[in-house]
Amino acid sequence: MSPWRMTRWERGDLPPGTDADSDPGEPAIRADEPQRRHEALVSVRLGPSAPGSHLVEYLRHEPCAVAAWWIAADVDAVVRLSAESMTVLHRAVADLSRRAGVEVAVANYILRALDLGTSADPRTAKDAPTWVVSAA
Repeated sequence: MSPWRMTRWERGDLPPGTDADSDPGEPAIRADEPQRRHEALVSVRLGPSAPGSHLVEYLRHEPCAVAAWWIAADVDAVVRLSAESMTVLHRAVADLSRRAGVEVAVANYILRALDLGTSADPRTAKDAPTWVVSAA
């Protein structure tokens, strides 16, 4: 099948009525292990003749689209995409660039979340990584 006409389950969603635990081709994931998701924040500038409603309608049908915001900046919107594999995520970014009337799309791929619950001062943090050193 052409990558341009991928179905929802080819992008990472399971077909209706199937269970991931029953598929012998799936890698074994322990119950206590979080499922890895790949995410990107994509800055979007629409083309001069592309209406914003076209982007919104496209995103409503895009299975990788998680959230989107209109932005008052050099870009028109920021779109959060999420997929189970980098291949699917790259395809979603490329499709956004080609199909949604987008003139410019700049993807920022998310590596991991920042831990905002611990102290930011390395001198007071007991569990600070060894590479964190004081600038003083």
